[in-house]
Amino acid sequence: MLIPDEWQAEQEEDAIVIGDRDGVGCIEISELHKESGDFCSDDLGQFVTDASKWTPARKGSFEGLTSAVLEDGAAIREWYLFAGALLLYITYSCDEDNQGLDDAAVDDILDTLRMATP
Repeated sequence: MLIPDEWQAEQEEDAIVIGDRDGVGCIEISELHKESGDFCSDDLGQFVTDASKWTPARKGSFEGLTSAVLEDGAAIREWYLFAGALLLYITYSCDEDNQGLDDAAVDDILDTLRMATP
């Protein structure tokens, strides 16, 4: 994944956190590895409770579902994206007042997601 100069990334205990330097919002990425076989779209049903709120998504070499909600004064975008045996849960959140400000930048960052080759 490519991260623009205006953003910074750090590895936390169980997630990667990517924040914009102006403090508008942040991306959090956590991962789940399947012990055998690969993830497929049918697997996402165990994570997504209301399928009507989710739409198909493709980011880089990953595919899955995305949704956007307003909750407790925050604008939240979510993705469940998979490639092979890897599932990523990604959120972008910011104050509701800043909704949409970073959408293009977040999409550009996530469009660079690629599976690493061993």
